Amino acid sequence: MARVIVVTSGKGGVGKTTSSAAISVGLALKGHKVVVIDFDIGLRNLDLIMGCERRVVYDFVNVINGEATLNQALIKDKRVDTLSILPASQTRDKDALNKESVGKVLEELGETFDYIICDSPAGIEAGAMMALYYADEAIVTTNPEVSSVRDSDRILGMLSSRSRRAEQGLEPIKEHLLLTRYSPKRVSEGEMLSVEDVEEILAIPLLGVIPESQAVLKASNAGEPVIFDTESDAGQAYQDAVDRILGETVDFRFLSEQKKGIFSRLFGG
Repeated sequence: MARVIVVTSGKGGVGKTTSSAAISVGLALKGHKVVVIDFDIGLRNLDLIMGCERRVVYDFVNVINGEATLNQALIKDKRVDTLSILPASQTRDKDALNKESVGKVLEELGETFDYIICDSPAGIEAGAMMALYYADEAIVTTNPEVSSVRDSDRILGMLSSRSRRAEQGLEPIKEHLLLTRYSPKRVSEGEMLSVEDVEEILAIPLLGVIPESQAVLKASNAGEPVIFDTESDAGQAYQDAVDRILGETVDFRFLSEQKKGIFSRLFGG
């Protein structure tokens, strides 16, 4: 049985699509068969982050409407042969998705893949509800700021009440916290919530802390998920998160300000 993991948030612009791409690549690099689905109907950014925007012929809505088969719509990643992408439509409305059709697509994908990663739009509108409805696990993505954390708390309420598992009285969705754009320097200056602050408010297990990093923007612009940049702190932090998804015990890094060495202090490095 495939594990269905939704990457979700209450607020936009917190790095869901970046995280969906990185986690999908990370799981695939570990040898698992992975498909990542863009649920953001009408916008569609996942294909840009994955660097396959020119290869999109059919999309998720085409499959749901019977205008294309899954095999026609799925795009195989050129870098990792166990990874596929199902892009969203840019020209349809979010109401194009419905529970029954989405369920059929996920069921068919589950016959082939080990992991189904659902890249959710922000908030609690129809597309986001469709993305989380069938989830077995949820990666709640938030920035360390009050408004983002508060909106994530609302999403946790939706996960516990509006999912299929909640409706059928099954074991609850397994929730994980992914903290993005974290800056220990800004935390120490009181401009940002600390990891402990966010954990206390949301009270769900911490999956990863992704540091604020220029590498993320550079990777996104290049169509290369940042996890491929193994020299960057963000790439390493995403790899740590993937290892934790797979049950490994990994220490958290990048939580404190790096102390500059004497040469850095003398020469401004």
